[in-house]
Amino acid sequence: MIFMLLMLVILFSSLTVKEQHPTGASAGNQVGKTILKQYGNKARVLIVTRDTKEDRAFAEAVVERLKSGGVDVLGQVNGSASDARRAIESLLAKGQSIDAIAANNVTAKWTVYDRFESVGSSKCITPTSYTWPNFLKLSNLMSVANQTSIYAIIAIGMTMVIITAGIDLSVGSLIALASVSSALFIRDYCGGAEASVMMVVLSACIGIGVCAAAGAFNGLMVTAFQIPPFIVTLGMMMMASGLSFRLAEGRSIPELPSASFWLGRGETFGLPNPVLVMIVLYLVAHFLMSRTIFGRYTYAIGGNEEAARLSGVPVKRVLLTVYTICGALAGLGGIMLTSQLSAGDPKYGLMYELEVIAAVVVGGTSLMGGQGKVFGTLIGAFIIAVIKNGMNLTDVDPFNQKIVLGAVLTAAVLIDRLKRHTV
Repeated sequence: MIFMLLMLVILFSSLTVKEQHPTGASAGNQVGKTILKQYGNKARVLIVTRDTKEDRAFAEAVVERLKSGGVDVLGQVNGSASDARRAIESLLAKGQSIDAIAANNVTAKWTVYDRFESVGSSKCITPTSYTWPNFLKLSNLMSVANQTSIYAIIAIGMTMVIITAGIDLSVGSLIALASVSSALFIRDYCGGAEASVMMVVLSACIGIGVCAAAGAFNGLMVTAFQIPPFIVTLGMMMMASGLSFRLAEGRSIPELPSASFWLGRGETFGLPNPVLVMIVLYLVAHFLMSRTIFGRYTYAIGGNEEAARLSGVPVKRVLLTVYTICGALAGLGGIMLTSQLSAGDPKYGLMYELEVIAAVVVGGTSLMGGQGKVFGTLIGAFIIAVIKNGMNLTDVDPFNQKIVLGAVLTAAVLIDRLKRHTV
């Protein structure tokens, strides 16, 4: 699986090689050095960027570099082409001359400079471009990891369930239920957008708790009444979805405080918080499944439930725990999605159960039970994420993307079956 993931990375890297134009602080520092080298400390410089985070960092770096070289910046534009035109008109009206315009690849292409005979686009100084795959850009890789994190977190619980030879189709609807229940609690009982951090934490716990209870219900139906997991979780999928729409009255719930956005959109140690949570949970899950009695019991149940029961394994208790964990992790996924998208919504989680199951199966966990690794699931989640991202970058039609993903899932199940027949 690691080899397959590496091959996909190499494939999409080779298919997305493009000319890259530096942005941000490093690009600004480069432009500042170029201006100092060409014009010296007497240069009269106008900085033109858009009003974006990266462009603001670019402008700040240019200013810092030029000031360190003794250059007095004439002005700084953070906006549109019309803003640049007004700034140039104002400087020329004051009798100022412009030696250089510090710009990035986008703002340097504006035609506004050629409207002024004494300026012209030839005075634009931009960062030096280079060739690099779009797929391997740090921003793209972090985006892939961030988008994959919620699927991967829910897939931990799904891995445990499938190892026991079960299935949980309700995780997508539980995402919506967690999102709606936590957002409603904040809106109706915690002051909405004015809610404190403690209330946000409490609401998140409520959302996760509701989904853990739903998972426990699934486990109870499977163990106490011997109802097939497929039927139980299919019923829970419909009930949780209907309850989410009923509670939210079919509408989004946007009245959330800024404190609730930290989990889904914040960063810690330079990593997006969802990615950091994913890493921690996978380490814990790996230890749980490979170094504890609970993990051995889980594999034993999936290998042969009757033999496990006769060997003294508390089958019902383990299954109940597994389904509860799966529900709780789906709830956590719902909280993180709510944090990322800044609102609770009953439409969240649509088709997530299929994505999660696909990640588990592609990661090498057998649908027959008894076989699978937690880290295999993580690799499976990234294989699917890389395929989706690579197809987006190469402009593959969305309908064809579904065909490819379906073929990947089918191939993974086929390989599992062939391996079992070979053994």
